[in-house]
Amino acid sequence: MISSLSHLLHLSRAGYVFAREGVLSLIDTRPLPFPARALIRLGRTIERPNAKSGAGRLSAALTRLGPTYVKLGQFLATRPDVVGTALARDLESLQDKMPPFPQAEAEATIATAFGKPVREVYAAFGAPVAAASIAQVHKAEVEVVESSVADFSARPRESGDPELHGSAHAAVDSRLRGNERVRKPVAVKVLRPNVERQLRSELDSFFYAARKAEARSLEAQRLRLIEVVSTLARSVAIEMDFRLEAAALSEMAENTRDDLDFRVPAVDWNRTAREVLTLEWIDGIPLNDHAALEAAGHDLPALGRQVIQSFLRHALRDGFFHADMHPGNLFVDADGRLVAVDFGIMGRLGPKERRFLAEILYGFITRDYLRVAQVHFDAGYVPPHHSVANFAQAIRAIGEPIHNRTAEDISMAKLLSLLFEVTGLFDMRTRPELILLQKTMVVVEGVGRALDPKLDMWTTADPVVREWIERNLGPIGRLEGAAEGASEIGRFLAQVPGLLTRAGTLADQIDAATRNGVVLAPETVAAIGAAEARRNRSTTVALWTIAALLAVLVALIIF
Repeated sequence: MISSLSHLLHLSRAGYVFAREGVLSLIDTRPLPFPARALIRLGRTIERPNAKSGAGRLSAALTRLGPTYVKLGQFLATRPDVVGTALARDLESLQDKMPPFPQAEAEATIATAFGKPVREVYAAFGAPVAAASIAQVHKAEVEVVESSVADFSARPRESGDPELHGSAHAAVDSRLRGNERVRKPVAVKVLRPNVERQLRSELDSFFYAARKAEARSLEAQRLRLIEVVSTLARSVAIEMDFRLEAAALSEMAENTRDDLDFRVPAVDWNRTAREVLTLEWIDGIPLNDHAALEAAGHDLPALGRQVIQSFLRHALRDGFFHADMHPGNLFVDADGRLVAVDFGIMGRLGPKERRFLAEILYGFITRDYLRVAQVHFDAGYVPPHHSVANFAQAIRAIGEPIHNRTAEDISMAKLLSLLFEVTGLFDMRTRPELILLQKTMVVVEGVGRALDPKLDMWTTADPVVREWIERNLGPIGRLEGAAEGASEIGRFLAQVPGLLTRAGTLADQIDAATRNGVVLAPETVAAIGAAEARRNRSTTVALWTIAALLAVLVALIIF
């Protein structure tokens, strides 16, 4: 009861802030029942006169409510299936900028994490350079040892120089070769104090609201609101453990080690803990600083293609992609390579999802709509009671208008958005990993078109998609698939003897139980009796409570 009251208080405060910031004006009340329409009209009476216009109202309300709600807004920007495409796009601009917490608290967190003072961890530790809802970033310096060799080859030998051999050689060699201690800049990300407790409390309220909504609404069940909050909770848990972010960086570094146009910062594992992440400091140009990029001689249209192809390569080839590739998280180094930072939100695609993505993109490129439809059914995304032909017809309604427009007018992200809208008509349940992919593609496409307004998305995507199709669905892919299938059969056959043994043991136990009767242990019987007694007591208390309430009600009516 107390827990429910606490959740209601949290949500009531949020409702009040939403009403004050004018968020209720964004709701279409026409399909709502009368009580809901009346409640919204009542809420709008307390709206601030100077509330922001448009979807900026929601961003303002979420920012005012604090870190958890800011994170919720950023996450909902990844779920256009829940909030709608337009609102999701507006939420992309939600700023995760917060006032920095005191330097002393950051240093105390570092000292606790490593068990020694900050001065023993870093040679220098500066003030925060950026602050967000979960953490803030400081620029620091670490001391590293680099070997140096003094160059004496240009000095002519003097006639009196001793022979360099034995211990004399070693002594001179130690003078020639020394270890030089140098300082290197690093970025240090420090977790906000007490943020974990606050996030956990407010996430519990989100779960409470999602459970209530799914219990009362079929649409909420289709949108899987509990699953949405669960995904948010997992995402926040990963963001609050910087060892997991470091692991994501390390995994992507391995995946992209041979890529010539993309890299990630190196992790300093010796200075990384749950609350502290130390990374290579990136001296690059932000991708949204077009003037600086041009001044440095970078080709902006080429960078646009580079962003799109890098994202698709990571999604298709690796099944692991950066899911927050907005311009603030992308830099260009002196060698023209993209450098991504902030790996708190990552996306994964399994083999089935990767094939699904490649097949639908290739199907739209080649106008093979039946193939696109069949892929949805093969993947099990659309229930089999629907018609493949009817689904292909709906997809054609999306694809054909594209082929009548110029390349720069074709939005791959919009196409995927329309595709997911159509699948809702065919009972396709929400696939969180595909929605996150589609959201990231919206952002990446926006970044690419900002660099080159005439960017041809399909020509840019074609080589990456075609390479994956040829590699995985061509002769080589079929041979590898056959080999994997044979390996799976081999593993299953190796387990058969053990399975048969366990099956025989189970059959003997069932036979003994049915022959001699099921015998319960004394403690089991006692536990059942105690539970039954508690149930009877609860029933009695409930009946007396109901009777008392009825008596009070009757008294009120009479008197």
